[in-house]
Formats: sequence, C-alpha cells, structure tokens
Amino acid sequence: MPQQTTEDSPIAAKAPRSTGYRRLFALPGARAFTTGNLLARLPMGMFSVSAVVMIAGSRGSYALAGAVSATGLAATGVAGPWLARLVDRHGQARVALPATVVAVLGSLALLLCVRYDAPDWTLFAAYAGTAATPNIGGLSRARWAHLLRDEPGALHTANAFEQAADELCFMLGPVLASFLTGTFFPEAGTLAAAALLLAGMLLFTAQRATEPPPTARSLAPSPLRSPGIPPLLACFLATGAVFGSMEVVTIAYADAQGHRAAAGAVLALQAAGSCAAGLAYGALRPARVRFTWCLAAMAGLMALPWAAATTGSLPVLAGALLVAGMATAPTMVTAMTLVQRRTPAGRLNEGMSLMVTGLLTGIACGSATGGWAAEHLSPTGAYAAPVAAAALALGLATLTGPEGAREKARPATTHPQPTPDPHPRGATP
Repeated sequence: MPQQTTEDSPIAAKAPRSTGYRRLFALPGARAFTTGNLLARLPMGMFSVSAVVMIAGSRGSYALAGAVSATGLAATGVAGPWLARLVDRHGQARVALPATVVAVLGSLALLLCVRYDAPDWTLFAAYAGTAATPNIGGLSRARWAHLLRDEPGALHTANAFEQAADELCFMLGPVLASFLTGTFFPEAGTLAAAALLLAGMLLFTAQRATEPPPTARSLAPSPLRSPGIPPLLACFLATGAVFGSMEVVTIAYADAQGHRAAAGAVLALQAAGSCAAGLAYGALRPARVRFTWCLAAMAGLMALPWAAATTGSLPVLAGALLVAGMATAPTMVTAMTLVQRRTPAGRLNEGMSLMVTGLLTGIACGSATGGWAAEHLSPTGAYAAPVAAAALALGLATLTGPEGAREKARPATTHPQPTPDPHPRGATP
C-alpha cells in the first residue's frame, strides 16, 4: 500500500514543494521553533563550564567544582527519563516550560550561593535543581518526526540538521561561557545561560501548531530485558566518564597556564573533531564497523592530550584534543545503532533515554574524578583520568561482548523514530 504523503496534513499542505533543508524550513512554524530550540540548546554547553569556573574561582577548589557539576549531571540522568515520559503523556508545552522555570531558578540559586559564600552543601542542592532542564534536542527531533512522519527522506535531513546543531551548540557554548566569565565576572556565564534557556523555551513552546500530540504509554517489555542492552549501558557509563573528566581537567590545565578564558575554545576543538569525523563517518557508510574497534580507537587517541599536556603548550594541547575528538562521533553513532537494533519497537525512545542516562551518570563520575585528580595530582597528570575511562569502556566491551548478543527482529514501526539527543550537556560529545 503506498504511503500517504504529508501534503494531506494541514501544515504540510501550506508548504511549497521544495527539497532538502528548504523543504524543512518551508513548513509553517519550523523556523520559529528551530530558532527557539537553538537559543535554548546553546546553554547546554555553557552551564557546566560556567559552574566549574564560578565555583573554582570563588572557593579555590576544582574538586568541589567537579563534585557539584557531577551532582547536577547525575540528577539530570535520573530526572531525564521521567520528564520525557511526562512530555509524551501531557505534551511539550505543559511540561517543558514549567520544568525550564525550575531549572532556571536552580541556576540562579547556585549563583547566589556562590556569590554570598553560602555553605558548600547549598551548592549541591541548588545545582541539582538544574536537572529539570528539558532535553531540547529531543523535543525538537520529536517535532520533526511528527511533521515529517510519512517522509523518511525529509526526516533524515531533519535529523542531520539536529545533529549539526548539537555539535555547533556544544562548540559555541563553552567558548561563550569562558568569554563571559573571563571578560566580565564569574557569574556572567550562568546568568547568560539561564536567560537564553528561558527565552528559547518560551519561543519554542509557543509554536503549538507544530507540537506533536500526547501519546499513550507503551506496554512493551522494558528495554533492559533486551539482549545486549545492559552491556551497552555499562559501556555508556565508562564513555561518559571520558567526556566528564576531559572537560574538568582541561579547564584546570588552562587555568594553571594562566589562560582560563581559553578553556572553552580548547574544548570546542574536541567537539569540532567529533563533528568532522561524524560527517565523514556518515558519508562513507562503512559496511561493518565493530563497536569495540571504535572504542579501541578512542582509547588510543585519548592518550594524545595527556602527551600534549606534558609540553606545557596550550596550542599543542588544542591540536591533540581536535584529533582525539575524531573518535567520539563514530563511537556514539555505532553504539546508538546497536541500541536501536536491540530495543523493542514500542520502547525505542525509552531505550535511547536509558543510554543517555548512563552517559550522564558517567559524565558525572568523570567530572568528580577529573576534579579530584587535578587538585591532588596535577593538571597534567590528571589527563590520565580520561585515558583510564576509555580503557575501561574498551575492557567492558571486550569482556561483555555487546555486539555478540543475539538480535531479535523488531516489528517494523509505522513511522520512523527520532533519535534522542546524544549530547545532554548537548552535553557533550
């Protein structure tokens, strides 16, 4: 039976015939909700860097800054799937906007606690409030999936745009945060991120015509019962530790070199390397690339920043991070493909959310470990933390063999499923 085109829908019928990205942004409301989601997504790359710089500058402890950042990420990992289920049941505007207000209040509370020298425990409590931040990338992908549900080609283009937006925001976010905190005052990055998040979400949720309708809860079995999913979750935990530790250690290293404001730009190069490698990986479409091969490449390349740090040169470190980042996107793409193959058809988004939760938990552990290593060892020696985390991920994959799990055929879904945001920082690649 031929598929019904989206031209029969009221929104699609108003859009002129076009192709590629022009087709996407010809849809009524698409430009408005895209502008809103980009404004709200940019702070995802700002909050963590701003918090670390603000706390470390005020309290003189990268260990404390890393621990607070880790607490916020861990809380996000717990709250994320719960918020996603509420969005599915009640709609984006009814859940995402109030959740954003809670997250903004948490950021402002952290700022005030730091500013007025409140006890350390208040920093943890305040930053935990930012766990209410909605996954704006996932919300945007859901809108595209709703608008283009009968056009797989156009939906693929939309998902490619969303992935590029993730990488762009993660590259620009740390740079903007470092510039604001270094040029004006330590709290400037957090203030700007909170303002952008609220303004962007207000614009995004105002576009009600493009919002997907609420859906009933799936009765399919939990993704955790699917073969291969638990081992993959363990690998995501270790991989997240690579990202979390690398971020905190790099900020500490740049600060030790007297270039704190440059930390964001240096971290952005790692994201740039990941973006370039991801585009090439997607274009080449290799017949078969094993997950363990990707992890082995990541473990090897993560040693480059450690070696570069011994030179005492920030430009050399920046080049090493650019190259090291090239293993990130292929690893994540391969892992997400495995998750899609092993998750029951009716629980795909939940399965992907579990992996994002695992990644966030790993980032939290990595942030805490990186902060401790930077303070108790040295900023240079602390680069052993991401290397150890990458080696752990490779070891887990080798021992548990997530690729060797028997795959059960999933029933075909009626419509293509959107891929949730793989960078919750935006996150991080």
